Amino acid sequence: MSTWLIILLIVIAAVVVLGAAGLVARQGRGRRGGTSLKRRFGPEYERAVALHDGDTKAAERELGERLERHGELRERPLDGAERQRYADLWTAVQERFVDSPKEAVAEADRLLARLAEARGYPDGGRYEEQVEALSVHHADHVDGYRNLHRVARTGGGTEELRSALLGGRALFDDLTSTEPGRHRAPAGTGRATASHGGRTHARTHTPWALHRSRPKEC
Repeated sequence: MSTWLIILLIVIAAVVVLGAAGLVARQGRGRRGGTSLKRRFGPEYERAVALHDGDTKAAERELGERLERHGELRERPLDGAERQRYADLWTAVQERFVDSPKEAVAEADRLLARLAEARGYPDGGRYEEQVEALSVHHADHVDGYRNLHRVARTGGGTEELRSALLGGRALFDDLTSTEPGRHRAPAGTGRATASHGGRTHARTHTPWALHRSRPKEC
């Protein structure tokens, strides 16, 4: 066998080996990327897969692009006065639900949009962009906001309105928490203050109208 043929075979073998190694590396990154996205987005990951009819690659591509657009966003902290003001406003919304559930849900939707904007997210006039950014940082609760926004516009029965308000409250709690990413006690009526680890925040209770039956008196 001539020298040039031996060299050619060596080159071909090297190309094949390098190509195979590159393919394995890409597959490994893809698996790690999918696992990372699933861990970060949780229920949003499952929602994206469902919206793409089970196509996980398309869902992961969408979530990856979403993360690239909004992953660097840094939430602006609320001071104690701002946090209490929003808690008071949510309390008023829940109290209004007793007599005007549809109007209360609409006001809750507007309040969440203003609160998100105050934390540094896109303003409520860019709802889709705002929700997309929120989904990157509050994936566990952003779908409750979507449902609240939908019901605020389409209306529904009392039970649907109640469920929408409670779902939106979960994101409200996240956005007003003193510990980013931590879910704190629900905001509602009966305000009191409590201190945890040197931090003082408002502690409120949910009005009985948001439940099927009135709770026992404390």
